[in-house]
Amino acid sequence: MAQEEQIVRDESVVSGRHFRSLEDGRVQCDVCPRHCRLSAGQRGLCFVWGRLDDEVVLTTYGRSSGFCIDPIEKKPLNHFLPGTPILSFGTAGCNLSCRFCQNWDISKSREFDTLQEQASPEMIARAARQTGCRSVAFTYNDPVIFLEYAVDAAAACREQGILSVAVTAGYVCPEPRADFFSVMDAANVDLKAFSNDFYKNVCAAELEPVLDTLVYLHHETDVWFEITTLLIPDENDSRAELEAMSAWIVENLGRDVPWHFSAFHPDFKMTNKSATSLDTLQRARRIAKEAGVRHVYTGNVRDANGQSTYCSGCDAVLIGRSGYTLSTWKLDPKGCCLECGRRCPGVFDAEPGDWGSRRMQVRPADFIR
Repeated sequence: MAQEEQIVRDESVVSGRHFRSLEDGRVQCDVCPRHCRLSAGQRGLCFVWGRLDDEVVLTTYGRSSGFCIDPIEKKPLNHFLPGTPILSFGTAGCNLSCRFCQNWDISKSREFDTLQEQASPEMIARAARQTGCRSVAFTYNDPVIFLEYAVDAAAACREQGILSVAVTAGYVCPEPRADFFSVMDAANVDLKAFSNDFYKNVCAAELEPVLDTLVYLHHETDVWFEITTLLIPDENDSRAELEAMSAWIVENLGRDVPWHFSAFHPDFKMTNKSATSLDTLQRARRIAKEAGVRHVYTGNVRDANGQSTYCSGCDAVLIGRSGYTLSTWKLDPKGCCLECGRRCPGVFDAEPGDWGSRRMQVRPADFIR
């Protein structure tokens, strides 16, 4: 999996924290379960971690493919500061090889010219504060592979009162996982399927580390997290698989974890597949709810019922949504249903945000003090 590529140390190259030297002279990267073993001048499958001298280094520190202010619901997070704007950015590369990747131009990029924006962690925090964003999202490609940059940026944001959100596949080893999530306030984790064959054949990965990450988040952290499953026709949408996944979630994560079923569109190396129908998403939502998952959503489609938040006590509409825009808000300042008083799980302000469905490109360099 390793790739030959010259690495020269500059301001975007920093030493990694999670690697070890092997007896055969190679150096092993221990950020993710791939454990890429690198000879001199080699990069891992993710392309952004590589060997320089006797270290594994991150080669994209402080460099981004761009910054955009999004609605928080786009991450997707429906139970974390609804209606608020979030400053989103990513870098390049990925430690998975999903054949259906919807952001393949970024995640599979080998051209560092993609990384046009330079921003220090402090610049990111300052840009978020000055644009009125409540949070910053590490997204577009998996932030696990720019761990040092994400951790430093999240720490800088915390100093400014800005929260941090990770959008991740959860494919990470235990020690770096603890470092990473120690500074995160929320996460959306992709649970791509409930079959190791799917992970192996479609993503070149394994299922078990992702399940371990979800269990870790639930039992060992205070990070608010939600789950997303991109449904691909005839690949991961069978009733048997959805029932097994639903049962696992209820048993291991509880009934209150929000779960998003998103529509696939043909892209990257799966252009032969048809787009996911609304009927398929709604069927998956019914299966999950029948299994006891209380908050289940449909995404990448127009479906007001499947995108609104309902009270698990009286079934009242707590947060009505039209796309990414809030249309109804029936939570009291403590996040409880105005009809029956039951607490809605999540992180809520006393009032909803009003960012709506806007997207706005920004440059952190414009906010230098």
